[in-house]
Amino acid sequence: MTQKRMLEIGQQVLLYTLVILIAIYALFPFYWALNTSFKSEGELFSSATYLPQEPTSQNYEYVFRDNTFLNALFISSVVATATTMLSLMIGAFAAYALGRLRFKGRLILLYVVLSMTMFPQISILSGLYTIVRDLGFFGTPLSLIVTYPVFILPFTVWVLTIFFRGLPEEIEQAAIVDGATPFQTFRMILLPLTAPALVTTGLLAFVQSWNEYLFALNFTATNPSSQPVTVVIAQFSGQFSEQEPIAEIMAAAMVVTIPLVVLVLIFQNRIVEGLTAGAVKG
Repeated sequence: MTQKRMLEIGQQVLLYTLVILIAIYALFPFYWALNTSFKSEGELFSSATYLPQEPTSQNYEYVFRDNTFLNALFISSVVATATTMLSLMIGAFAAYALGRLRFKGRLILLYVVLSMTMFPQISILSGLYTIVRDLGFFGTPLSLIVTYPVFILPFTVWVLTIFFRGLPEEIEQAAIVDGATPFQTFRMILLPLTAPALVTTGLLAFVQSWNEYLFALNFTATNPSSQPVTVVIAQFSGQFSEQEPIAEIMAAAMVVTIPLVVLVLIFQNRIVEGLTAGAVKG
């Protein structure tokens, strides 16, 4: 075996070892939560084991019997879906203008949009609190649908702009020659071509909305029936008095996480296609 071949094998071994270590580091919290969710309270506090000694589904039964949790799950689904659709609709129009049209200050505006993603949520919380209260949305799911695009929309616009910019100009020119208006060109030709990017940004927007906690906690504090699942999980009281409901929280976390994992698995090809297309064409 030549020295060059040995070097290649060593590099491959090092690469796969690094990938495995990163995978373990990333997946271990998920595994530990899943492991904990099948433990009884006695086993949970007796010793730390990597596998449940006596697996039980009691924690999941408690979660699905909790009407508050089920209602919160529905609220989160509605809020995340509405926020994603709203962000994609507005973001697609803005990205088309920034990516395809030529106007003075376009580059500055694009960087202003990017800079909006750098502001921490806590810095704008008080201002949004006042706006939501004055609009009469406080304590309702509508308060979340209105405020979530503040931190989701800039990211959506930035990603879609890169994709729109990478589309061939000949497609748009051909549509104009055929008599299509700018809106018809956008809706019937360019928008379908951005499907991979729409799926990618839409899924990321959905995940961000689904997992958001700070705005949800503050804007629905006065109305527990409007609280999304992230807030409800944090307020679990357990099945018994003076109980630390760690296992129940882990079971609820699994119920909340699994839909996201399923979505990623279903659209993984679209996600990769959208990310790579944006990277190459941008």
